[in-house]
Amino acid sequence: MQNKFLVPIALLSVVLIGAFGWNLHQDKQRVHELTLATGAKSGNYYPFGQAIAEVVTQQNPRLRIRVIESQGAEENMRWLEANEVQLAIVQNNTEGGPSARVVAALFKEVFHLIVSEKSGIQNVADLQGKNIALMAEGSGSYTSFWLVSKHYGLKESDFKFTAGSWDDATKLFASGEVDAIFRVLPPGSNVVSDLLKNTRGKLVPIDQGAAIRIQVPYLEADVIPKGTYKADPAVPDADLPSVGVQANLLAGEDLDPIIVKEITRILFEYRRNLVAANSLGAMISQPGGSGSLSLPVHEGAQAYYDREKPDFVAANSDAIGLFLSIGTLLASWLWQLRSRFLQKQKNRADKFNLDILSLIQQIRQATALEEIERLQAELFNIFNQVIVDLDEDRIDSESFQGFTFTWETAIKIASEREKMLRKVQFVPNSLESDASLIKEREI
Repeated sequence: MQNKFLVPIALLSVVLIGAFGWNLHQDKQRVHELTLATGAKSGNYYPFGQAIAEVVTQQNPRLRIRVIESQGAEENMRWLEANEVQLAIVQNNTEGGPSARVVAALFKEVFHLIVSEKSGIQNVADLQGKNIALMAEGSGSYTSFWLVSKHYGLKESDFKFTAGSWDDATKLFASGEVDAIFRVLPPGSNVVSDLLKNTRGKLVPIDQGAAIRIQVPYLEADVIPKGTYKADPAVPDADLPSVGVQANLLAGEDLDPIIVKEITRILFEYRRNLVAANSLGAMISQPGGSGSLSLPVHEGAQAYYDREKPDFVAANSDAIGLFLSIGTLLASWLWQLRSRFLQKQKNRADKFNLDILSLIQQIRQATALEEIERLQAELFNIFNQVIVDLDEDRIDSESFQGFTFTWETAIKIASEREKMLRKVQFVPNSLESDASLIKEREI
């Protein structure tokens, strides 16, 4: 009966094992397709996203990243929260969603306020009553402008503005239809360099970055270094105060940590390849600096960053060694204390045994019943004292057992001695009685 089921069970086991092995093989060969939301093709995020996708796929063909355009950071964050994309590039002053996680800090950007020389604009406050070209609504640059204008006390009604693409903005600026352009870009951006070269435009300082940061902690006071856009004559002609922001690579919380760890590994270990594809790759860094997003790091990325951290034992070896030393000393002290306590118990038990032996000697030498009774009373007094000491842990149970043997021996010897003395006392009394009877008969 049992043999009937052996063959089907064996076949089923082979099938299950084979299926498991095939699934494991398929998983190892599986290609993971991801989508990365960036920005407009004319900006910096889209080409940088393409560089990331290229390098990642080169180093791991099982990871393929599709790069898509967007209106900017706010739209990228919405898509990431809706799981329409798995990766996104956003500025760190963008309001984060609950499932957004940081993978890496990519590169620094600074606020650029470019004005026409004839506009008379010398600082942000001078924008009042002017025409301004902004980037598309929803972009990081658009959001950043309103942070700055709010700090300087400007309202939307204080000036006219047009939101659109960079190409539209530069055309309006070149034709004189707008007085200023605001955009957030990496220092040394070619688009700014071209604009300054082809128009009578200049950079205006944003000199209250530290104060702005009080309200927006993820911004930083920064500068556009002298000569960034032209060396001779220098443009700007001195270090120009501005505000800095960080572009970050984000991933959805649910994206497999193994995939995120591999992407992070490639970005950092093949940085040279990334720089070759896009020079901004030289600035990639681990998140966590003063200008980082208020978002947690993705567990996959964190696993890569923690790869060289020592384990708990190694990291705390000094403290552990100290505790072990203290523990060893404490254990040694406790052992010595216990040994002394046990020795003290043994010594007390030995004293009682010596007292019993002394009484045994006295019992053997006793010649009167009164003496035997006194010695027996002493034996019981000692026994009572030993019982009290046992209860109060002044002697241990092993010593007590040894004592009881000696005590019982003493009691037995005392009993035998008592019998002997009673017999000896009885014999003389009997002879005396017999002699009295004989004498009476003779009379």
